[in-house]
Amino acid sequence: MAMATTRAEDLIVYYSPKMVTAKGIWKGDNPLDYSIPLFILQMTIVVATTRIMVFVLKPLRQPRVVSEILGGVILGPSVLGRVQGFASTIFPSRSVMVLETMANVGLVYFLFLVGVEMDLTVLRKTGKRALAVAIGGMILPFVVGICFTIVLHDRKPKSLNTATYILLLGVTLSVTAFPVLARILFELKLINSEIGKLAMSSALLNVMCTWILLAFAIATADNDAKSFASLWVLLASVGFVVVCIVFVRPAITWMVGTTSEGELLSEFTICVILTGAMISGFITDAIGTHAVFGAFVFGLVIPNGALGVVLLEKLEDFVYGLLLPLFFAISGLKANFASIDSARTLGVLAFITFLSCAGKIAGTMLITMFLRVPYNDGFILGVLMNAKGLVELIVLNIGKDRKVLDDESFSVMVIVAVVMTAIISPIVATMYKPTRSSVSYERRTLQRALHDGELRLLVCIHTHRNVPAIINLLEASNPTAKSPLCIYVLHLVELTGHASGMLIVHNARKSKYVPTAKNRTQAQSDNIINAFESFEQHSSFVSIHPRTAISPYNSIHEDICSVAEDKRVALVIIPFHKQQTVDGGMEGTSPAFGSVNQNLLAKAPCSVGILVDRGLSGSARVAANEVSRQVCVLFFGGPDDREALAYGWRMCENPGISLTVLRFVPGANATLSTMLPTDDPDNPNVLTVEATNSWENGLDDEYINDFRSKNDDDESIVYTENVVNSSEETVAAIRKLDNYHDLLIVGRGHGVMSPLTTGLTDWSERPELGAIGDILAESDFSSTVSVLVIQQYIGSSQHELTGSPHSTSQSDDELIHRRTWSPKKTDYI
Repeated sequence: MAMATTRAEDLIVYYSPKMVTAKGIWKGDNPLDYSIPLFILQMTIVVATTRIMVFVLKPLRQPRVVSEILGGVILGPSVLGRVQGFASTIFPSRSVMVLETMANVGLVYFLFLVGVEMDLTVLRKTGKRALAVAIGGMILPFVVGICFTIVLHDRKPKSLNTATYILLLGVTLSVTAFPVLARILFELKLINSEIGKLAMSSALLNVMCTWILLAFAIATADNDAKSFASLWVLLASVGFVVVCIVFVRPAITWMVGTTSEGELLSEFTICVILTGAMISGFITDAIGTHAVFGAFVFGLVIPNGALGVVLLEKLEDFVYGLLLPLFFAISGLKANFASIDSARTLGVLAFITFLSCAGKIAGTMLITMFLRVPYNDGFILGVLMNAKGLVELIVLNIGKDRKVLDDESFSVMVIVAVVMTAIISPIVATMYKPTRSSVSYERRTLQRALHDGELRLLVCIHTHRNVPAIINLLEASNPTAKSPLCIYVLHLVELTGHASGMLIVHNARKSKYVPTAKNRTQAQSDNIINAFESFEQHSSFVSIHPRTAISPYNSIHEDICSVAEDKRVALVIIPFHKQQTVDGGMEGTSPAFGSVNQNLLAKAPCSVGILVDRGLSGSARVAANEVSRQVCVLFFGGPDDREALAYGWRMCENPGISLTVLRFVPGANATLSTMLPTDDPDNPNVLTVEATNSWENGLDDEYINDFRSKNDDDESIVYTENVVNSSEETVAAIRKLDNYHDLLIVGRGHGVMSPLTTGLTDWSERPELGAIGDILAESDFSSTVSVLVIQQYIGSSQHELTGSPHSTSQSDDELIHRRTWSPKKTDYI
């Protein structure tokens, strides 16, 4: 018989080394009596419980770490452990060693991945402000921790080391969880704000200070005051860090350098790295620190680049999804709230929670006062710095394993960590209401952005498949010396998964620090950025400014609108949520993409174009830097169609573009009254529609006449009119269009009532494309003609931007020619 001891002073557990796998229930074996089937069941229950808690707490804006901690608590002796037979059957004492071993293996690889994702070059860019906030936010909570140890000193066993006790509790109360804070800032849309950047930089410095203090705390855990073991632990830890920096990092860099560009890293290289993480953990555990410290340091010395991407691809889902929840379960099994059995302790618990939060906030606000940060922002920053997470649980578990914390102190501190983290998002969401003034700028539409001024466009990219078509569309947009293109490229990334995936945030190009949501996303962003930068290098009068938006898809349109308004763009171009298949059909990519497009159309501060790609990504060059495209604008009338014509007008100035403008004109039998469900000709609704359409028709005629008069001598432009009397005739005319054209541009027709499209919207399956765009996007229309559907920004009223024939505002002709442009480049962030 082999013997394993858990809390040897209380319990001795015996187990048989042969009881690993069961022979089967048909031979009378109970699977739960054997370690492997029991462990599999435990892991399943842990993962299911944590996922349920994530789903339940998501509406309350709770970060995932809170759900995982509470999931472990539910499975522990505080809740389900009280159910008779549950703990002894599902989590018997004999299984704790196996469960805790696997949990710590997951913890080692988790800290290794955190080190891999973290870029130390950020520390050089944080500045004195972040350092001051980080230190100021740690001092007062550390003092609170000291007071906590004094208050509970009479309840602490005499065997506990008081100095280490103070260090561990001080670290627990003063640390800020960098991954959790990143997740909260992303969800609250503060990651790119000034307060968000300052909070992230300060939290990163805070974490580094925490690891140093934690190393000291573990090293001083020796109760023998005459022993020099603590000194040797510190010296050996410093030596390990030096060896990793001086010898290990160059060796790994050399291994990666032996791989040719474009080739995959060898299996041997990956195996060496993963083994190195375990060896590092073994070394630091042997010298008396902790295995996670070694893995974290080893991850830090991994060079940024392809190696980090591959490591995350191979490890992150398994580690974050399966092994890491086991650590929270272990923490929950160790936390027994029944040990908090006195009103005095409950009072101390509430008092400590309050003082910890207040100390963090007061310390942060004190520093921000000297930094001339507004009081409200200083308070919110202090609240954000209270974020707790996995690091706190690591500290608490180390303290409990080293017998620095007893059951009561451990349980109290788990509650403190959960409460402090849980209150952050609701408080910040309630109090932080940044007054975002609407940016006033004239060129919100293409009509106002023509022809002798800089045209600012924002293009959104979901995947690398969207890039070629977007680039070809931009290339046809005729950048010139008088009207250059300033293009903002926004890579849209869904915010999912674990919090640590947000350790890196994508920044502007040509920066040595290129952060993003995950290194896997960084690799995709790099490919997209490289393609657009290559387009910039081979084009004249084009400037590219790439960035990445990382948000849940249900709110990512807010990021798009924010960038569009901040950068004063005239048009946002975004891909359609379906893409062409090999046989010419259209298949959906993600339903969320369609929701993003609809939300963007409703909220955009400028015009929006949705691109349906059917081969526009193909090359069609006639000479260097020249394109050969056949473009057709379908004009039915209304502001959206005028915007579509404005874009086509700009394109036709490109010598490689041939433009056809096909205007659909209502015939004598087309009446507006047939559009309304009434037979009363005096219906005021009919009169209103007729008056509105009459006014719109005046604007349409004015704009068309202006376009024709200025392009009479251009042989590359063809203008034709098609008279139709009903929507049926409109559809028939559209389907007669041949595949001669490469690109069709059409207005969405939002808010316009026309007899030429009556009833078409009732059959529309893609409302974001409008009635005509929906027909053109059908798979049976064409397999070679791409479609661009444009919606013009209207503003508070239609008169705001376009004016009317009877108003004193500018006409479309004046809007085109009254332009100013300065070649001075704006500073971009």
